[in-house]
Amino acid sequence: MVKILSFFLIVLMGCGSTQTVETTIVQPSGPEGVKGSIVEEVPKTETNSIANSNFSNTERVRDIMNYLASDDLKGRDSGSEGIEIAAKYIENYFKSYKVAPYFDSYRDTLSNYKKTSYNIVGIVEGNDPVLKKEYILIGAHYDHIGIIKIENGDAIANGANDNASGTATVMELARYFGTKKTNKRSIIFALFSAEEKGLLGSKHLAEKLKSQNLNLYTMLNFEMTGVPLKGKDYLVYITGYKKSNLAEVANKYSDENLIGYLPTAREYNLFQRSDNYPFHKEFAVPSHTFCTFDFTNFAYYHKVDDEVKLMDFDHMTALINKMIPVLEGISTSSIQEVKVN
Repeated sequence: MVKILSFFLIVLMGCGSTQTVETTIVQPSGPEGVKGSIVEEVPKTETNSIANSNFSNTERVRDIMNYLASDDLKGRDSGSEGIEIAAKYIENYFKSYKVAPYFDSYRDTLSNYKKTSYNIVGIVEGNDPVLKKEYILIGAHYDHIGIIKIENGDAIANGANDNASGTATVMELARYFGTKKTNKRSIIFALFSAEEKGLLGSKHLAEKLKSQNLNLYTMLNFEMTGVPLKGKDYLVYITGYKKSNLAEVANKYSDENLIGYLPTAREYNLFQRSDNYPFHKEFAVPSHTFCTFDFTNFAYYHKVDDEVKLMDFDHMTALINKMIPVLEGISTSSIQEVKVN
């Protein structure tokens, strides 16, 4: 999240249709980064809720996180060599799992930042001739703050929780819809650069898509999802909880109390502090951030200790798998169920 959160952190510290699959192993192509083998999934027709719940796994999530938050990427500062490596990795992942470029290429060059920086934007077209003209945008920022003041001999702000975790979530959701093609509405998958510079990547893309008259239904953003909430009866909260009925719709499709209300998020106006907000401003559609960082469960925001070793991969995998029926339901419903309050 943008730098204003550091103040809040200091303050608080001080005081269902799914499918089973047959798999074929093939070797990946493209730049190094997608470790191991790529699995091409061939769906069988079967109606149960087990396959989606087991789609992602901890090993795959760990591999993505280890790559994005490695020292080799030097903290993924916007315009740096490190984030260029991350961009190629995400492009290769999208291509491998049949997520097409939204523009002429996956790269959307920012017009509002001095250093050359890119959003990575892909699309899975909807399979319904009418509903595919409506778009859902699923996003996260993949940049971080790069090299910072040395602490205990380390100066690399790896940004595992902020926001390799959200990036990994979006990549896995893209893999699901890219291979399953179950969505009737079209889904755009966007990884933003320069969020840490003031939401610049999402501002650029929101303005660009608005100028192209995109028929945006809803924007769903993922931010700092690497560690679980504590003492809550829900898995994740959304910013701007009362601005739409998203939580109600999502909990219906997940068949559990998946999304809850975090008063702290409203108290500190987190709705305006992540990449959902530019889409809210431009399109006035339901635009929310999913987050499991509540200022009490992770003490390393914008610090060199935001490392992969502190991430909870079981939690991350559970969130990804539980989001699949939610997104599938929203993307296939005959009506637009998610509405602004």
